[in-house]
Amino acid sequence: MKAARLYGLGDVRVADETEPTPREGETRVQVRAVGLCGSDLHWFTDGGIGDATIGEPLVPGHEIAGIALDGPHAGRVVAVDPAIPCEHCARCLEGNPNLCPQVRFSGHGDVDGGVREIMTWPTHRIFPLPEGTTPDEGAMLEPLGVAIHSWDLGHARLGDVVSVVGAGPIGLLLVQLALSAGHTLGTVVEPLEHRRAAAADLGAGHVVAPGEPLEPASDVVFEVSGQPDAVRASLELARPGGRVVLVGIPDDDVTTFPAALARRKGLTIAIVRRMPEVYPRAIDLLARGRVDLTPLVSRRFSIDDAAEAFRHASGRSGLKIIIDPGM
Repeated sequence: MKAARLYGLGDVRVADETEPTPREGETRVQVRAVGLCGSDLHWFTDGGIGDATIGEPLVPGHEIAGIALDGPHAGRVVAVDPAIPCEHCARCLEGNPNLCPQVRFSGHGDVDGGVREIMTWPTHRIFPLPEGTTPDEGAMLEPLGVAIHSWDLGHARLGDVVSVVGAGPIGLLLVQLALSAGHTLGTVVEPLEHRRAAAADLGAGHVVAPGEPLEPASDVVFEVSGQPDAVRASLELARPGGRVVLVGIPDDDVTTFPAALARRKGLTIAIVRRMPEVYPRAIDLLARGRVDLTPLVSRRFSIDDAAEAFRHASGRSGLKIIIDPGM
């Protein structure tokens, strides 16, 4: 089978490898869609994320869907939850497996991810999808899960005004969640014109570029960029006593903001770490038509063109880039 490995900064190589053999409790999945996430791009452009760096060559990818080849879901389109928490520590037992210190994560550390033709994964971390769901939609359930967890941390109440800073895929999913829940969507801030257009197409009424006037009246603001200017804009958008949820990952592993602005407004700041057990909720939202994932996929690549897919995604000229190892 073919697999793409990241050897170092900007160095993706595709080669033939031995197909993995499933252990007890695992399922083989024929991978048909892997979305490239901002964290994947940090691995590609920066060689790591914060203090996590590439050691041995690693198969990247954690937004994964495909066809189950065996096990209880054989023949079904399935989504792969990329996290394998220990399920025994205090964080897992309190319902926060995303904070598990022993968590193993697809495409991270020594755990190979999804950019390969066949992968094995614990069966209980694989979710069968409703009839008619495409692998592309299945792969997009992971960023939707992050958006759902971010939404939970926002504690939005009925009638709250919600704003989003950064209209990449997760930001656009947060726009959909806000509108689906009947909230007033305040401001969407995004530097790229095609992403501003995507937010407007989804129903966002007030979409601006950075530097344009802001309306500081939002109860909850989701920052989905990681850039210092985006964090500051989020604080400016929030009303006194409001809540800011930091979703984006900063390029240099440092988040800065004007302390006086946050302090004088008495803001509550929450920080997102992946997601807990939200796949069933994400699948339900998709099945009921409360979110539309298809428009977020802007281009698909074969596994042979994995390096080009990473370069294209790094340029941020589209929305979600998908690698299909079955093309």
